[in-house]
Amino acid sequence: MSYIGTYDGTIYHNPANQYCVISVKSSDTGIPGGYRSPVRKKDHLIRFTAVGYSLPLTDAVQVELDGEWVNGKYGYQLHVTECRELIPETEDGIQGYLASGLIKGIGPRLAEDIVQKFGKDSLSVLEKEPERYLEIRGISENKLEEIRQSYLESHALKDIMILLSPFKVSPKTALKIYQELGPTGAELLRKSPYELCRLPGFGFRRVDLIARKTNKNLHDPLRIKGAILCALSDAAAQKGHLFLPKAEILKQSLSLLNASIPLPAMRITSEEAGKTLSDMILHGSVVSATDHIYLPKFFSQEDEAARCIAKLIRHRPPKINISVQLQKIISESGLALSKEQQLAVETAFQTNLSIITGSPGTGKTTVLKIILTIIQTLYPKAKVIMMAPTGRASRNMAESTGFPAARTMHSVLHLYSSEDDLPNDREGYLDAAMVIVDECSMIDMWLAWKFFSRIRPGTKLILVGDPDQLQSVGPGAVFSELIQCGLIPVTRLVQIFRQAEGSIIPYNAALINQGETRLTFGNDFQFLTAGDQTEAAEKIRLLYCQEVEKYGMEQVQILTPFRSSGEASANELNLVIQETVNPFQSTEDEIHLGQKTFRAHDRIMQTKNTNDVSNGDLGFLEAVEDTGSEKKAHLTFNGLKLTYSMEALANVDLSYATTIHKFMGSQTRIVLIPVLMSQYNMLYRNLIYTAVTRAKEKVILVGEKRALFMAIHRADTSKRNTMLGERIQLYAKAYAKAAELFPEELKDAV
Repeated sequence: MSYIGTYDGTIYHNPANQYCVISVKSSDTGIPGGYRSPVRKKDHLIRFTAVGYSLPLTDAVQVELDGEWVNGKYGYQLHVTECRELIPETEDGIQGYLASGLIKGIGPRLAEDIVQKFGKDSLSVLEKEPERYLEIRGISENKLEEIRQSYLESHALKDIMILLSPFKVSPKTALKIYQELGPTGAELLRKSPYELCRLPGFGFRRVDLIARKTNKNLHDPLRIKGAILCALSDAAAQKGHLFLPKAEILKQSLSLLNASIPLPAMRITSEEAGKTLSDMILHGSVVSATDHIYLPKFFSQEDEAARCIAKLIRHRPPKINISVQLQKIISESGLALSKEQQLAVETAFQTNLSIITGSPGTGKTTVLKIILTIIQTLYPKAKVIMMAPTGRASRNMAESTGFPAARTMHSVLHLYSSEDDLPNDREGYLDAAMVIVDECSMIDMWLAWKFFSRIRPGTKLILVGDPDQLQSVGPGAVFSELIQCGLIPVTRLVQIFRQAEGSIIPYNAALINQGETRLTFGNDFQFLTAGDQTEAAEKIRLLYCQEVEKYGMEQVQILTPFRSSGEASANELNLVIQETVNPFQSTEDEIHLGQKTFRAHDRIMQTKNTNDVSNGDLGFLEAVEDTGSEKKAHLTFNGLKLTYSMEALANVDLSYATTIHKFMGSQTRIVLIPVLMSQYNMLYRNLIYTAVTRAKEKVILVGEKRALFMAIHRADTSKRNTMLGERIQLYAKAYAKAAELFPEELKDAV
């Protein structure tokens, strides 16, 4: 049913996801009596309650609401599926609309000036001749762009919301779609809803189910194209692949296309899929490289990163003799360096690009300290940049090396927003004589592309990491490809130097990495038996409380393979721990955000990079403030105090427990890890190794030893599809050949 009315008041509004419960006033007598509000006012209009997303919270416009009546806890409510603004035709109405706040940049005074100038044509001028708004005093070019973008965005978003109402998309998702597809997104989706397959959360099956309601042609090339794009996107998101072989992409696409078609005669053939794939290659929808099929963005990232790396390798630095400085440091400090450690230091000064690998306890930090000491001795004014992929990793780097200026890669490279596909050459090269990057196993292809394009040839670049840890969350296998390409000097540190501390963690970690199960158990490496997830969750809860009482909440972390599967998953453990260590006190100290509940004094984690904090940073929700219009949260991250709106809080999770993947690059004093056969799908050697090496002082495993031993014996043999190493070799050969062909004065231009 469809009803026309006007906003009457807000009952509930969640700014984070734009969910609204509003009162609507209407003169529509077709509204059934039982659905009407019993409230009567002097205007004699009918009132009813409407529920939906992004409903206009202003009476400056009439709205036409489509939806269904639902009888719930609070009586009958119209659950809105579509909302259309009915722009007034009078000058007063248009002025009220412009001044309503729906369009950013226009207030009451400016709205009055606009209507005085253009009258009833004010909105059509904004749509068709926006430059005429510059005739109005107070509107600059920047101001006009803000107004125009706000107007277009609001209408484009509403068009997308209306079009995708069968998909039940949230405003947040609609905004992502708008950002991906642009102002013409709605028109594009009308022609081909399968374009949605390029976006996270819109699998081919979901899109196909809706699209086929209006388009019965199973053999539509757009449908086949959607399946191909979906298969490539899934391969990247689920397996970390940058490409799929041609035969594999056709196989997976046909599986998607024919899964719901029972009759063989109606199914898509490999010839049809192959023809569509050829057309997509011809028109640039995908890229084919020796029958390896890429999404264009992944091909560009891999190719450009390889070219930049090859340039770095091509530059041969002058030889720097550091033997005197190195021997002086050894003698003064009394350090007993291994041959590999000395080699790592020497290589860092003999080449412009080198790699240092090693597990915890093998002395990587010692090597970095010596490198920093030598360069500061030889070149006191030389600028050194130290960075890591996450905030916690960069702080660990700063603490361990004594170099306080260590930062995240995102902050150094100015990558605060969501991932984009634009090159950042406009930022220029990083101004540094030496760049050191830690935890390089976490770098995915997108971040590598952004990073290597900013390194000036001739800069000394040192990459540090542990290739035996879990691979990056994003697609690609950057660190292992750099190691295996054979063109970059790699120093592997193997000798463990933590005997003096008496810790058995690094020794057990080394055994796990070798596939050995003859572990040593003791005070700092414990195993507690639990038969199932219920028992494991309860034991972990009790252990967490005990360890927190001894060492404090900042020093204890629960790490689990799964985010949301079973009682020993991160989500479930967070709820249990929250109720134990931070139970309900009052509604004033709580914030409800979707299915999340935050309380004052909760341990929390940032899940998105911002100007102030990094993805993965841990902190505390110190207090909740009710401003009247909405609640705000006061947070602290490593001493930094911030205030978050409901919208910003959507990028925060509870962090008493988190996944092993999410904690990569971080370390803490005590780590608690559930290991159970019910987690079989995730149990691999590198997962256990990564989890164990997050602990500085104590590891407590809870679960089944057979699950632990199975995981240790079970190597992750899956290889991500990437050609980065081969591309580096090809570009390096091309640059070497060009250097031989060109005269000396042109070599640097290659």
